[in-house]
Amino acid sequence: MFTDSHCHLNFPELMHQLPEVLQAMEQAQVTRALCISCTIEDFPQVHALAVRYPHLWCTVGVHPDTENMHEPSVEELLQLAALPRVVGIGETGLDYYGMEDRKGGRSIADLDWQRTRFRTHIRAARQCGKPLVIHTRAAAADTLAILREEGEDGSPGSAGGVFHCFTETLETARAALDLGFYISFSGIVTFKNAQDLRDVAAYVPLERILIETDSPYLAPVPYRGKLNTPAYVPHVAQCIAQLRGLPVQELAERTSANFDRLFPGVLA
Repeated sequence: MFTDSHCHLNFPELMHQLPEVLQAMEQAQVTRALCISCTIEDFPQVHALAVRYPHLWCTVGVHPDTENMHEPSVEELLQLAALPRVVGIGETGLDYYGMEDRKGGRSIADLDWQRTRFRTHIRAARQCGKPLVIHTRAAAADTLAILREEGEDGSPGSAGGVFHCFTETLETARAALDLGFYISFSGIVTFKNAQDLRDVAAYVPLERILIETDSPYLAPVPYRGKLNTPAYVPHVAQCIAQLRGLPVQELAERTSANFDRLFPGVLA
């Protein structure tokens, strides 16, 4: 019924209790989940989960805020993306959080390695025809600019993808939608101080919404501050369903259908 479009089951907090996590998913009617790669080093573990469990799939990529790890080439990403049950490229993007007002030390200008890495992932996604999983934090303008520069405008040949764990402005959401991207909402949308984000969730066309946990982080209300798992994604769905005036089952069905459309590899 529900699809968690972004989680990190290989992280130690969840991997150490994986049988219980998967059982809780089943009990919560979360029938599928996408396991996201953050480094090339951890990709084998992420891929192994997708191969072992028929209701899990995975991506390949290097998180934008990960330093001193292996930097894959376009060719390496293509080789890994061709493996069974790999349905997307990422997560990738830009993360400037904490850099905007820093005096001394590193600045945004010093993060050209992030922008280069991002371009590598976009080029791999375009070549293999698999969607991007975009992480953007305090970097919306550059994220959108690089996507446009690399030809991501929703036209034939675009990889497309999703802006995951969306926390940006309505203006950024409109721009991402104009480029053909989906918008995914996490447990943050349930937080008391997240009214602006709920306004975005009410605006995004229903056919472009995904839901996620980004577990083990960002547990939704009423579990905020606790360990997050895919079993909690129905709480994200319930919040958005209420915003949209829909039964939660319809929101679950629509977001799952969106997941299938964005990641056709899950149906192959």
